Amino acid sequence: MENQVYSNRVLRSEFDKNWKTRLTSNGYVKYIATANSAKVIVLLAGGVQKLLIFPKNGRVLVGGGGTSHYSKPHKAVSV
Repeated sequence: MENQVYSNRVLRSEFDKNWKTRLTSNGYVKYIATANSAKVIVLLAGGVQKLLIFPKNGRVLVGGGGTSHYSKPHKAVSV
């Protein structure tokens, strides 16, 4: 399990069907998990891929330049 995490190395993220999307007033895209075990696969600079698994109401904020913030707790698995 990981706690509060952010990254500026995200090249691409793929969310499963268990997410809703909102746009924040400061330009971030906010993804909110609608079910337990909501999944995101992220491709990081350097070719590393991670599977992130969130509980219901977990959040991911995505901004410009590959910046992403991940709510706690969530599970991260290298793939």
